[in-house]
Amino acid sequence: MTVAVRFAPSPTGKLHVGSARTALIVWLWARKNKGTFMLRIDDTDLVRSTEENVEDIMAGLKWLGLNWDSFARQRDRGEDYARTIQKLKDNGRLYPCYETEEELALKRKVQLSRSLPPIYDREALNLTPEQKAKYEAEGRKPHWRFKLNLEPIKWHDLVRGDVEFHGKDMSDPVLVREDGRPLYHICSVIDDIDFKITHIVRGEDHVTNTACHVQMFEALGAKPPQFAHVTLLGDMEGGKLSKRKGGFGIKSLQEEVGIEPMALISLVSRIGTSDPIEPLFRMEDVINSFDFSKFSRNLPKFDEDELYRLNAKILHQTPFSGVKDRLAALGLKDIDEGFWNAVRPNLEVLSDIADWWHVAKGNVKPVIQDAEFAKIAADLLPTDPWDNTTWQKWTDQIKLKTNRRGKELFMPLRCAITGQEHGPELKELLPLIGRQRVLERLKAA
Repeated sequence: MTVAVRFAPSPTGKLHVGSARTALIVWLWARKNKGTFMLRIDDTDLVRSTEENVEDIMAGLKWLGLNWDSFARQRDRGEDYARTIQKLKDNGRLYPCYETEEELALKRKVQLSRSLPPIYDREALNLTPEQKAKYEAEGRKPHWRFKLNLEPIKWHDLVRGDVEFHGKDMSDPVLVREDGRPLYHICSVIDDIDFKITHIVRGEDHVTNTACHVQMFEALGAKPPQFAHVTLLGDMEGGKLSKRKGGFGIKSLQEEVGIEPMALISLVSRIGTSDPIEPLFRMEDVINSFDFSKFSRNLPKFDEDELYRLNAKILHQTPFSGVKDRLAALGLKDIDEGFWNAVRPNLEVLSDIADWWHVAKGNVKPVIQDAEFAKIAADLLPTDPWDNTTWQKWTDQIKLKTNRRGKELFMPLRCAITGQEHGPELKELLPLIGRQRVLERLKAA
């Protein structure tokens, strides 16, 4: 069997960390098994779906390197849905219901007041043709429910293990609205059948939906795919991440924050698994280590600080060739390999390099802690040319002249030269700043 999976986002919002993690897991399963990965846009909600969100989702997946082998949109498949839905109507598995929202809400309220589960009572199954005609004459349009078989529903989940529901404990789901538009449930099942999806990988919030979908597959004469329901991501306060909260959008992490794609992949591919969270540099390593047996049922928490730590570690080991074009796009085309190697151990995100470029080449306000000491240091400043041995030679001379050592020697020099207390090693940074700038900053005393 060739593995075929799909990532099926609804374009009612932007791609965020939680849905990107699901997409990555689906993609990894396909690639690990040398299968196919479909991107399917579930845009049956024509009111809330937007082209802007479709473009955002596709751009986010491309940025993460999650290429797809095929593409489909639900809004293009109306005729396919209509034909299959008619079959379910003809064989009695879809039946018309005429209750209004207010009437259904009252039914639920009465059931709850009697400590009964709010399950639809199937009253519509007892309607006579005359009663249906009366409702139609009143202008009522039916919504259509799927008639569940009152029997056990079982499957073996690749993450959750054996799962069991019972049809008698569930409410017949609405599959078609009053205006004739099909809902997510039936469209998804029809697509999965037509596109020969072998494994459905999605969030655990769909487990109950899956129980209904299993019977829909069977009602349409298809064998249900295998399922894997992964835990959703939580934030550090214990709540679920939500695209409505903002701050975790993929576009924002990419453009505004400057996160490296492999940093995000390193975190979300390992979070909630038994594997250690560590910087990963090649997608091949992520694929090879992927296994559903490693996933926990506990709620994993997305730690933004951990993301930054991974991002820094990845940048610290990234060669100049990996950032050269991106630096040029940031307007820093004059940065060369030597400068990159000198400052990269102090970067958290790539854009931080602009600050160190300014320290090396811009107008820095020196912090002079001791004017007399600064004058001595300026007088002892070596002549050109400078290299990475200049710092040691210079500080050795200052040490002999002032008898200063350690932090008492180095910190005033760092503050005077860079205006900051921390940063790249000065033996590497000093030649990049150059003798003239160093002299001018020391003379600011």
